[in-house]
Formats: sequence, structure tokens, C-alpha cells
Amino acid sequence: MPNIKIFSGSSHPDLGQKIADRLGLELGKVVTKKFSNQETCVEIGESVRGEDVYIVQSGCGEINDNLMELLIMINACKIASASRVTAVIPCFPYARQDKKDKSRAPISAKLVANMLSVSGADHIITMDLHASQIQGFFDIPVDNLYAEPAVLKWIKENINEWKNCTIVSPDAGGAKRVTSIADRLNVDFALIHKERKKANEVDRMVLVGDVKDRVAILVDDMADTCVTTTVFTFEFDGNVYAILTHGIFSGPAITRINNACFEAVVVTNTIPQEDKMKHCSKIQVIDISMILAEAIRRTHNGESVSYLFSHVPL
Repeated sequence: MPNIKIFSGSSHPDLGQKIADRLGLELGKVVTKKFSNQETCVEIGESVRGEDVYIVQSGCGEINDNLMELLIMINACKIASASRVTAVIPCFPYARQDKKDKSRAPISAKLVANMLSVSGADHIITMDLHASQIQGFFDIPVDNLYAEPAVLKWIKENINEWKNCTIVSPDAGGAKRVTSIADRLNVDFALIHKERKKANEVDRMVLVGDVKDRVAILVDDMADTCVTTTVFTFEFDGNVYAILTHGIFSGPAITRINNACFEAVVVTNTIPQEDKMKHCSKIQVIDISMILAEAIRRTHNGESVSYLFSHVPL
């Protein structure tokens, strides 16, 4: 693959390396450091003139620092005459702040979109956006990839009784996601209606659907404090699995998972999970580097990426 360079930010270097290995490329040289006043400094260590540049940086860890690092890397490549700069953001930062749901609330996802565009990004590749309308916040192309094909593959390979399961959405916003998976598995689905008084605190929850004597598989795009994910394990009398694209697991999330009656909590590696897996044996990881790598290959070669919406590349 000529005229292509892949760089990894400091948020998830392991994923960046897996993507580069999948494509048979070496990661580009980049040095990231901070001045004594905590300003971020990035040095691109090789020429990018006329190259198709891909920068892998996930919205995790020190999110604000990593976002700033991404913006600086994009700008550094752009002003060094890269022909195209694509930001590969497996977990999009600030995606939950996508609408004005109360007075004086910011739409931070739109702000991040503006920052990426102004920094010089020509294209965005991301995965399982919290809300699909975030694609409309950009005036540049956005490829929102889905973890669904990898999730379906994991269910069929790892849950023996998957034909007698119910796919459960922890909120109404995930209804489209769970109905799509349920239709492709030809099984039933259920919804959890929840009301929040404020962020990360659930006031009231009601289960809508039949899960009696069935395997319950909770599917969501992300889990942060895991309040909803863990509370409803007590509503089910069969085996319970949770499958999440972005396992943020902040605060007491790991303790809640350990205390809940899950068979497994399955996440993708859009966010590093090695440290969390040391403290929780229930966490299992689906590798999605091949999906991102294939999206990069197809984008570079000018091919359609719609194949990836329903298939896992070999």
C-alpha cells in the first residue's frame, strides 16, 4: 500500500499497532511530550508530504489531553503537506452530549466535530456513535462503523443456548440496535425504560418484554458506571450476558460487575481493557482492529466500506 502512513496517539497504542500489523505496515514515528506547564507537544518523526495519513486515537483515559493531542497531530500532518488526514477515533469523545436536553446545556459533540474540522481533518472513521445524528455535525465524510457483526459472531460462537435468548436494551435509545441484532438472530427482544434525575444516576427502571426462562443478553453502545447494566441482572432468572462496544467502566463499575450475576461482560477493544481485566475475570474482549484496518484499506483504495456494516473481515 504506497503513499499511506499510520500514526498512533498515546491513548491506545496497542490498537494502533494491531491495525498497522493487519495492514502490513509500520507505525509512523511520532513523539508526544508535555512541557512543564502541561502543554502538549507533538513531533512527527518522518515525512508525510503527499501521503494519505491515518491517525488512531480513541476517546478514553485522559480524554481532554488525548483529544488535544489528536488535534495537534492532525494539524501537524496537515501543515506538513499531507494529501489527506483521516482521524480514526474508535470511541468518539463527548458523544453523550449530543443534544440540548435542558436549559443552557452545551452540545459538546458538535463542538468536538468543529474542532476536528478546523484542525484539518478531511475524514473521520469511528465506531458505534452514541447517537447517529453526530455524523450530521460534520461537513466532512464520517464513516460510523458497527461492532454488530463481531457481536453476532461472538454470540454464536460462545453462547450455546443463543437460540433461546432475549436481546435486551438498557434504554429506549438502543432499541434500533437490539432489534437489528434480534432480527438477525431470529430471537425476541426487550427494553428497559429508565428515568434519570441527573447524569450517571438512574431514578426508576421498568422492564418491558418477556425474559422468563431465557438467556438474557444486554446490548449497549457503552457502559460507564454500570448502574443500569448491573441492577437488572436481578430481574432475570436465567444466564445473563452483557455485550458493550465501549467499556468505559469508571468509578465503582468494576466492583458492581464483580457483585452482579453475569456470566460474562463482553466489550470491544476500542478502549484498553488490560488493567480492568486484572480486577474482573468476567470481562472478555472482542478484537475489532480488523474492522478498522479493513476500513482504512478500503478508504485508501477508494472502495466502499458498506460491506463492513454486515460482515467481519477475515
